[in-house]
Amino acid sequence: MQLVTAIAQGISIIAFAWYGTISLRSGNMVAEFERYGLARLRVLTGTIQILGSLGLFAGYFFRPLLALSAGGFAAMMLLAVLVRIRIRDPIPDMVPAFALFCLNLFLAASAL
Repeated sequence: MQLVTAIAQGISIIAFAWYGTISLRSGNMVAEFERYGLARLRVLTGTIQILGSLGLFAGYFFRPLLALSAGGFAAMMLLAVLVRIRIRDPIPDMVPAFALFCLNLFLAASAL
């Protein structure tokens, strides 16, 4: 089980570090956040994603930080799915957010 958790943690670290970076640097993400109706939260979201990915990494050494970071990301991804439902995105566009919600919910539960 530890191997599965470590792999899930690694996937989440990479995903959120990547999404956080492109949220801060990509013109496409500026347009996406405007489409979501959340343009003013883009920089905050990207920063939280980068810091949270560092928290997930630190969670390899300090389990409570893994639970906190993964729990926060699970909540963020649940909100992301709800936003996509609100703006009527097609279901395939919701799959990455839902998958990251499930992955981080698993990580948070395994860290408790």
